[in-house]
Amino acid sequence: MRTHSPTCLEGPISMTREWWRAAGEPPKDIPEPPFRADLVAEIRRQLAAGTYETPAKWEAALDRLLDRLEQEE
Repeated sequence: MRTHSPTCLEGPISMTREWWRAAGEPPKDIPEPPFRADLVAEIRRQLAAGTYETPAKWEAALDRLLDRLEQEE
């Protein structure tokens, strides 16, 4: 078995990448995913009111689960 010291590893774990050493911040050229604050607020409102989970949503979720389980067989 061969053992490597942390400085031999490639990637952020080795701390040799410039962006990793700069206070642990990721590179600036990676775009953040879009954030839909209005959608998040609406879902939070529905969850608080107890109206987010409906029988139709449960049925759709169960159908997708069954499809996945059948594909794995």
